[in-house]
Amino acid sequence: MSRSESLAAYLRAQAWRRLDRVESNDGGRNAKCALALLDTAAYAASLPDDDPLILMLDEVGCFGPLGCEQFDPGETGSKLIRHWEGGEPHELLLAIPSAITASTQ
Repeated sequence: MSRSESLAAYLRAQAWRRLDRVESNDGGRNAKCALALLDTAAYAASLPDDDPLILMLDEVGCFGPLGCEQFDPGETGSKLIRHWEGGEPHELLLAIPSAITASTQ
């Protein structure tokens, strides 16, 4: 599985988790988040592994120390993804490395 495919699979799984959540009076927040994550997953799946966004995620360790493991953004990246409610797909992918870097400094 390529890094792009691994990233897309992770985002799709997070989207399904949001769709499976049942919260009264969430105002559609879970559905909005799920749609945003599915949109980002589709975008990520179309990226080549040498795309600058994929390389940025690799540089902060999202694909393991050797860059060949499944996508794992760690606690900080996971929190960002769990609370993402929209925006352009590349904005989320740009925000993940920034959040991870900020949390380690």
